[in-house]
Amino acid sequence: MDHHRLIEGARRLLPWLVDTRRDFHAHPETSLSETRTCEKICTHLDRMGIPHSIHAGTGVVGQIRVPGADKTVALRADIDALPMSDRKTVPYKSTHAGIMHACGHDVHTTVLLGAARLLSEMADLSRNVTLIFQPAEETCEGAKALIAAGALDDPRPDAIFALHVAPRFRAGQIGIKAGTYAASSDAFDIRITGRSSHGARPYQGIDAIVVAAQLITAVQSIVSRNISAHDRAVLSLGRITGGTKRNIIARDVLIEGTLRTLSKDVRDTIIKRLKEIVAQLPKSFGADGELTVRPGACLLQNDAGMIDLIRRNGERLLGAGNVVHEPNPSMGVEDFAFYLKDIPGAIYSLGTRGDTEDTAHPVHTNRFDVDETAMVFGTALQVMNVLTA
Repeated sequence: MDHHRLIEGARRLLPWLVDTRRDFHAHPETSLSETRTCEKICTHLDRMGIPHSIHAGTGVVGQIRVPGADKTVALRADIDALPMSDRKTVPYKSTHAGIMHACGHDVHTTVLLGAARLLSEMADLSRNVTLIFQPAEETCEGAKALIAAGALDDPRPDAIFALHVAPRFRAGQIGIKAGTYAASSDAFDIRITGRSSHGARPYQGIDAIVVAAQLITAVQSIVSRNISAHDRAVLSLGRITGGTKRNIIARDVLIEGTLRTLSKDVRDTIIKRLKEIVAQLPKSFGADGELTVRPGACLLQNDAGMIDLIRRNGERLLGAGNVVHEPNPSMGVEDFAFYLKDIPGAIYSLGTRGDTEDTAHPVHTNRFDVDETAMVFGTALQVMNVLTA
């Protein structure tokens, strides 16, 4: 399809895209609870005449089949929202208390539906298209669940594409990066067990809070003292709980943290040091330490050839000046990485900032919003990626 016609086709969908996105935005649902979202997606696909199936509880996979097609291209959108309150004053503000589409998954879902609508209307479509509406990206559970359920097995995609909203770019721009695009992640818990006593007699106890204070200082030296300055890693301790009363020496403390790295070697080194510190430091106070590590998303590696394809398509649709090469990977995580372990593909950044401050707020903040014209460009580019992969 001529790229001018493609953009115009997507532009004609804008009122429908806006209505669809605002409906999702007003009715957000958290990971693995996306029941209404799943139902709405199925309704839209039914209206387009696209067969679909449900996987992993709330995931939807649509299939546009073309007789004799020798290639299958997949497009993926995540559909879950975040457990945070929406502080915007707009008609489509979240109606679900304490839940908000603050990471743009309502946009991702709507763009994929828009691409599905355009692709399903193409009489000359020459390849199969798999439409993946994935739950639970925010908890890094959804991609693994869909893969394990066999949602991508028949037919097996030859290429896969995704996008992510990016208020650092204006609507009409995209950001691309070949190779390492996003970090791997691990969640970890450190449990310290001491001995309780009265606050007037601390010598009779083993103060888990004092041990935790020393351990926090030691743990925060790992990146600065065990990792080269040329490498990147982020070790963050986000929550500490412990103790029962102000006048009781605490027996137990729980420290919760995350680790984000850009290489396996760096990850292995940090986890090794965590294990050593947690095992040894509490013992010097007479306490015990226990470390539990839970892997999250793996390192996200964009295929260089697929990024080059997105670049060419972006330059045709948006103009060369609107395709931005991102120099550094994100230390955020994205479970699209699990698809890329076995399927060539790429994820790119879709600019969503408009002319007002309302669209400049970062993701994962309670006033996040987008310039909705960005959905036109995302829809058109995803369609072109399918046609040229």
